[in-house]
Amino acid sequence: MTESVIERLGLPGLPEPLPAPTIDAHTHLDSTQQYSGLRVVDSVELAAAVGVDRIVQIGCDLASAPWSAQLAATNPNIIAAVAIHPNDAARMTDDQALAAWQTIDSIVGSGPHVRGVGETGLDHYRTRTPEGIARQQLIFRRHIETAKRHDRALVIHDRDAHDDILAVLDSQGWPDRVVFHCFSGDADFAHRCLAHEGTWLSFAGNVTYKANRDLREALALAPIDRILAETDAPYLTPVPLRGKANAPYLLAHTVRFIAEHKGVDLAETCVRLARNAEDAFGGPWGVRHG
Repeated sequence: MTESVIERLGLPGLPEPLPAPTIDAHTHLDSTQQYSGLRVVDSVELAAAVGVDRIVQIGCDLASAPWSAQLAATNPNIIAAVAIHPNDAARMTDDQALAAWQTIDSIVGSGPHVRGVGETGLDHYRTRTPEGIARQQLIFRRHIETAKRHDRALVIHDRDAHDDILAVLDSQGWPDRVVFHCFSGDADFAHRCLAHEGTWLSFAGNVTYKANRDLREALALAPIDRILAETDAPYLTPVPLRGKANAPYLLAHTVRFIAEHKGVDLAETCVRLARNAEDAFGGPWGVRHG
């Protein structure tokens, strides 16, 4: 059934199954369905077929956040992280942004199936006005407060904002667990992030792109116990499938790349990445299939 779904939708074929189960630490199952037509149930089944047996579903607006929480509440192999995306926050008034944050705060506190606050942070690529940047900072600070009060992982969105991200975290106080989603810095920035205990760098498919030498240098620097792997599907599809729609089952390509680049046995890498995700998001969840 899984291969017939792939063929019908014109999606990339199944990679060779991983030798041990692992976790997609950041994906958007709803956006994947909208983008490629791959239903959520099929995304989960395809991922499990190649060894990606657990998923962190991200809901980063007022539509996807409650949907993500409900999905996690009804699927033991999925947990949710929810927030207002910084670029969405930038388009709101202060009152709208604070009301949205209050909704997010209540979802975060709704149960243990919601394990993270994110993705949240700063984006100086798409938001450049002083007013928009100020609103991003306002909501980022409130999300940090939520993560600390509910003891949840803080999932960072950082685009062209490295120094400002660290400045806000330093002034607000770092939560106990912080994940830099789709890590986008160089080795120096990786070193600055990892100086804080309880911080993980999450690498997506763009680490495989030829031009992204800085990302690979950061990956080389990071200890294996401080790394996560993610798809950020439907975006950032790894080589050799760049340009096609991404989905959690394609995480297998990124995991193989990480293992090779780090010089670590593939099965050991799978196990370590899964354990890291459990540590980052507050402990084990779900039923392992490997």
